[in-house]
Amino acid sequence: MSRWRPPREATTPYITARGYRALEAEARALWTRRREVVVHLAAAAAEGDRSENAEYIYRKKELREIDRRLGYLQRRMPTLTVVRTVPDDASRVFFGALVEVEDERGELRSLRIVGADEADAGRGEISIDAPVARALLGRGLDDEVALGDVLKRCIIVDIRYPDPNL
Repeated sequence: MSRWRPPREATTPYITARGYRALEAEARALWTRRREVVVHLAAAAAEGDRSENAEYIYRKKELREIDRRLGYLQRRMPTLTVVRTVPDDASRVFFGALVEVEDERGELRSLRIVGADEADAGRGEISIDAPVARALLGRGLDDEVALGDVLKRCIIVDIRYPDPNL
């Protein structure tokens, strides 16, 4: 069995201003953490036999993970497009929209369409590349939308665009 995996599909390069600031903060925090880990790694390496040195092995693994994430951020951030405007037709669902849908049971659910790098289902923020977001894109108020297995059929009851610069 090989370790080879097919490359991931390219994601849409859009991100909100808030999401971009979060990535910048993450990168700064990782650089700070990396400096601390390098100091601890050097101290662990100075203790002698590295093959049985748990601290050394742990710090090497931690440094590798930090470098992996920093590498991703350094490659990804320059390719991102920060969306700082509201679309001309605010009555339709586009990137950055906060959409409220009502399912068949009458339950309301709020979803915000954001970039793939900032999606957080727990907060109701879904990636523009997600099937649910693709089903919503371009739709208007009172449109009925099929949203897959989780939410069978829904009706769009509200579309808002929060300030894109926040």
